Amino acid sequence: MKADEVVDARGLLCPMPIVKLSQKIKALEAGKVLELDADDEGAKADIPAWCGKTGNEYLGMEDAGGFYRFFVRKTT
Repeated sequence: MKADEVVDARGLLCPMPIVKLSQKIKALEAGKVLELDADDEGAKADIPAWCGKTGNEYLGMEDAGGFYRFFVRKTT
């Protein structure tokens, strides 16, 4: 999947991947896609939950071998 911006949160533990995601997505225009790279297992549940709470669109996750790529579209 093609992202407009990428945030590297590898090596960070909860809640830092969500903090990084939240900070970066505020700077994006609506409709843009953000890729968050993380290796914290908790992110697999945290990122979809965060999207549900904030109204941003969770587009999915890819296993990148040693870390995960999460894709979120800014909706507002």
